[in-house]
Amino acid sequence: MAHAYATDVLVVGAGPVGLTAAAELRRRGVSCRIVDRLPARLPFAKAVGIQPRTLEVWDRMGLVRAALDAAVPMRGQLTYVNGAEQPRIDLVLPPEVPYGFAALPQYETERILAEFLARFGTEVERGTELVTFAQDAEGVTGRVRTPSGAEEEVRTRFLVGCDGAHSIVRKGLGLGFEGGAFPEEYMLADVRVDWDLPHGYGVRSMHRDASGAVDDILVCIPLPGPGRYRMSMMVPPELSTARQAQEDPDGIEHGLQTSRAPELPDIQTVLDRLSPRPTTVSDIRWASVFRISHRIVDRYGDGRVFVAGDAAHIHPPTGAQGMNTGIQDAWNLAWKLALAVEGVAHPALLDSYDAERRPIGEEVVSRTVRHAAQGVQADPDDPETVMMREAQLLLGYRDGPITGPPGEGPGPRPGDRAPDCAGLTGQITAYPLRLYDLLRDRGHVLLLYGDGRGFVELARTARECSGGRMDTWALLAADAPSAPDGLPAYRDSASEFARHYAARQPTAFVIRPDGYLGARLSPPTPQALRAHLATTFAVPAAPAAPAAPDQG
Repeated sequence: MAHAYATDVLVVGAGPVGLTAAAELRRRGVSCRIVDRLPARLPFAKAVGIQPRTLEVWDRMGLVRAALDAAVPMRGQLTYVNGAEQPRIDLVLPPEVPYGFAALPQYETERILAEFLARFGTEVERGTELVTFAQDAEGVTGRVRTPSGAEEEVRTRFLVGCDGAHSIVRKGLGLGFEGGAFPEEYMLADVRVDWDLPHGYGVRSMHRDASGAVDDILVCIPLPGPGRYRMSMMVPPELSTARQAQEDPDGIEHGLQTSRAPELPDIQTVLDRLSPRPTTVSDIRWASVFRISHRIVDRYGDGRVFVAGDAAHIHPPTGAQGMNTGIQDAWNLAWKLALAVEGVAHPALLDSYDAERRPIGEEVVSRTVRHAAQGVQADPDDPETVMMREAQLLLGYRDGPITGPPGEGPGPRPGDRAPDCAGLTGQITAYPLRLYDLLRDRGHVLLLYGDGRGFVELARTARECSGGRMDTWALLAADAPSAPDGLPAYRDSASEFARHYAARQPTAFVIRPDGYLGARLSPPTPQALRAHLATTFAVPAAPAAPAAPDQG
C-alpha cells in the first residue's frame, strides 16, 4: 500500500547539527520538518569554539555574516602551570585561509541557524518528541508526541537523528555505541571576571603534583561581552554526580547533569586556587556539572535512517571538535539526501555518508581522548599541521567511494578541502573576487582551468550528467585568450589559483557542494568527467557512437 509523505525528511533534534541539516535541506528545496522535545532553546554556552572550517561551511550556505557579527575572535591560549606562565600559543593560519578561530555560545549558534532556517518557511516544532519509528523500502513512518500529549503519525522519505548522546534514533536503529567514560567530573559556568588578561585568549591553568600529573585544572574560553568566559574546572566532592551516573538508564555518562548546579562560591574557590591573576567572579548566567564519555557508533545509518553529531560520536571537548564535526556530518549528509529526494542520486550515494564521515568521527574521538590526557602540545606533528588539523582544514575523503582518482603531483588531491584563493577578475566586476565568492550558495561546480580549448564540450557533459545541477566556470590563466562565448569566465590575474591548486596545464576541478574536491582531471576529457559524475548522479548513458557506414 502506498503511503503519502508528510515531508521529505524528518530531522529529530534542533541543536546546531539538526538545524544545519534542516537548513541545508530547505536551502536545496527539500521539504523538511524538524522537531525537538525541549519546549525552548536552552540558554547554555555548552559548545563555544567555532572552527575556521565551520565558518567556511556557513559561508557556502550564506549565513556566515550573522555568525561573524555575533562571535568574538579566538586569538590564542595563555597557559599556566603551578602559577608559572608558559609560552603563549597564538592561533595563526596561512593567509589564504579566509577565516580564523572564533568563540560563540551555543545558544547564539542555534539562534542564528534557526533564523536562517526560518527564511525558508520552516520553524522548529518545540515540545515535540519522536516516540517510535519503523522503516520500509519506500520510507519511514514515525510517531511523534506533540506538546498537547497527543501522538501524530509522520510519513517521511528519510529520518535523520541529531538528538544527542542519548539518541532515540540511534537506539531505535540498534546501532552499537562502544566506548567508555572518564572518571573525572567538571563544573561548567558562564560568568564574568575582572582580571586584566588580554582579550580573545583562552586560559588554561593547571596544577601538577610531585609526580608531574595534573591534579587541578581551570579552562576559560572567552565569550561575547566584557570579561565573560565559559569556564570549566574539576567538581568538588559535594557536587559529584557519581550516583546519578550509576543510575543513568542507558549507561551513557555524558553531558550536563541534573544535580545541584554550582554557584558563585564554588567557582570563586577554584579561581582562588588557579587564576593567574587575583579576580572576583560575578554575574553567573548558568552553571552545571558535566561528565564526559568517548563513544562512536558502528555505522552512521541503516537504510533510510541516519545519525549525526552527538548521536553518532561523543568525546572530550578538547580543541572544540565535537559540535564542529557534527555540523560537517549534517552538511555532508544533507546534499546527498537532497539529490536522493530529487531522484537523481546514484543508488549508492547515501552509503558514502558512513564511508566518509565515520573515519572522520573515529579520528576525532581518538585524537580528543589523547589530547585530553596529554594536551594538544604533546601532539607529535609539527605545530602548523596541528593548527590546521584543529581548525578542521585537513580532514578529507581521499579514500571515499565517490572520490576521483588520486592523480600525481603537488596541489590538493581529490577528497581534499578545496582551498580559497583571491585575485579572480571578471569582465564586469571592477574588483577582484575570491574563489569562495563564486562557490557561495552553489551546488556542484566544475572549474575549468586553462586556455579555453574544449571547455564548451566539458560544460555540456557536466550539465547532461548532473541533470542540469552543476555550474561551470572557466578560470583562465593570466596570459590565456578569452573564454568561449556563453561560458562564464574569470581570469586568474594574480595567478593565486594556479599557485594554490598547482595548476600548470589544462585541468578540470569538480568541487562538491560541501567544498571538497571530487575530482581533478588533467588532461580533462568528457569521458573522464562522465565516469566521475557517474559515482554521484544517476547519469544518463553516454551517447552511442555513430554506426559504421555500410560497406556492402
